[in-house]
Amino acid sequence: MAWESRDVESNEQLPGREALSSARRVVVKIGSALLTNDGRGLDEAAIGGWVDQIAALHQQGKEVVLVSSGAVAAGMVRLGWQARPSAVHELQAAAAVGQNGLTQCYEQHFARHGMLTAQILLTHDDLSNRKRYLNALSALRTLVEMRVVPVINENDTVVTDEIRFGDNDTLGALVANLLEADALLLLTDQEGLFDADPRHNPDATLIA
Repeated sequence: MAWESRDVESNEQLPGREALSSARRVVVKIGSALLTNDGRGLDEAAIGGWVDQIAALHQQGKEVVLVSSGAVAAGMVRLGWQARPSAVHELQAAAAVGQNGLTQCYEQHFARHGMLTAQILLTHDDLSNRKRYLNALSALRTLVEMRVVPVINENDTVVTDEIRFGDNDTLGALVANLLEADALLLLTDQEGLFDADPRHNPDATLIA
């Protein structure tokens, strides 16, 4: 997540990196693959590493808002489930149980840096209803101004397939728009943005 990433071949700073370096408010979305042990519980060492990087940005005066996956994986371990369930109500139960562990993990790691976190669970309705949208905006702005790191996730326990964000990339984009962030970083185990899902389409092409 370092700002100074460079092109390996040319060793020149990539386009947009200068603008990224000057970004004051940043939304960082971290995918499940980077937070869990292959989907089997939270990888606390990895989470600690991400927190260290976010804390470093925070110390530079940047405002960081975190959109985090991982609740379902954490819940599965706590419940003793070996396989990810397919039923919506079971996924919701796992998310509800895992959310506590995820929040606790972030809280402990940020505390090492003397930083506070706040758990924010959002639904599609929260960002589509004008009154609730403004309430969410007000709360998030207040937390950011107080130098608290909001940890945002979808409120899985109250949504259905029809009204879900779909994934946390979408949620991250909406939060970045809500807060008028200068940058949105999507951290993933994939090489970059493809024109199709490379896990299911062998002809998927990486967009330069």
